[in-house]
Amino acid sequence: MMKTLFLPYQVLNFSSKKFEVHQRLHSKVPKMELTITQPDDWHLHLRDGDLLKAVISSSAKHFGRAIVMPNLRPPITSAAAALAYQESIFKALPRDSNFTPLMTLYLTDMTGPDEIKVAKRSGVVYGVKLYPAGATTNSQDGVTDLLGKCLPVLEEMVRQNIPLLVHGEVTDPSVDIFDREKVFIETILEPLLQRLPQLKVVMEHITTMDAVKFVESCKEGYVAATVTPQHLLLNRNALFHGGLQPHNYCLPVLKREIHRQAIVSAVTSGSKRFFLGTDSAPHERHKKECPCGCAGIYNSPVALSLYASVFEEAGALDKLEAFTSFNGPDFYGLPRNSSKIKLRKAQWRVPESFSFPFGDIVPMFAGKTLEWEAILV
Repeated sequence: MMKTLFLPYQVLNFSSKKFEVHQRLHSKVPKMELTITQPDDWHLHLRDGDLLKAVISSSAKHFGRAIVMPNLRPPITSAAAALAYQESIFKALPRDSNFTPLMTLYLTDMTGPDEIKVAKRSGVVYGVKLYPAGATTNSQDGVTDLLGKCLPVLEEMVRQNIPLLVHGEVTDPSVDIFDREKVFIETILEPLLQRLPQLKVVMEHITTMDAVKFVESCKEGYVAATVTPQHLLLNRNALFHGGLQPHNYCLPVLKREIHRQAIVSAVTSGSKRFFLGTDSAPHERHKKECPCGCAGIYNSPVALSLYASVFEEAGALDKLEAFTSFNGPDFYGLPRNSSKIKLRKAQWRVPESFSFPFGDIVPMFAGKTLEWEAILV
């Protein structure tokens, strides 16, 4: 499944534009190490309560910061709620962790411009999330008419330089589920940016060639996209191989192979418009393996390993650091991390599940052997 490079031991340092290669022939076993600036996760679900306490360490172990999604019950719709949620995340973190959660607001039909001003002053809110009503988990409070009901809020976001983070799908039941991203771009996102060209937008978890082309056609620095491990590695066949595979079910749903290839080409090209966003979305096993299973893939324990494999397969390891560690903070206007992380070419087996008092969580690629492991320097 993963391609192995039969090379001498190499230590690659990509913290500058020119990287050094040091070869050692001390072992017959081929090994490779990359030292890169510590990545951030620009799209993460941490949940709350016991589930938050269970999953927070897997993100904090690898990432310096994360944009935390607001689709809780009730949703995070105010700066005050965002501050309270951030505090609960800090309390759940391991004592020695330097992980920083970057908070977001959940956009609704009732959100007002004044809330955007308060959010900016709070210093903890870094984006406003658009969930079209009914698009994904806990999106029932989402927007029903973006330009019709949210234009004053969007105009204030331009003034406050707060990005709109988009779950880019329409929810019209007459639109095929595999076409919903494309239709969203044509009917909602393009008209929005024609109306507000200065609005910063992140298309989250893009899944199609159409999204790649759209992002590449926009003015750099105003429209960008996050990309998940699952949409880089899996196509829609992974939902049905050997039977129905609920742990590969996410929204937006996996697409055709031609779309997966287009996304891989985009992120490994070196373009500044694309950056890491895992969309890691944990659910208890019984909520995935049931008659109406939840959408979401828990990938934070394996994400960096999988991204490294994608870039290795594409012959683009020299472009990995920009995707994982530079493009995101540069787009958000934040400093890059000063800490480092090491990616080592070494096989390890993903646990079949993680067990907690409330139940099990099954990670992406459970039981599979991966080719890279991440180690904080």
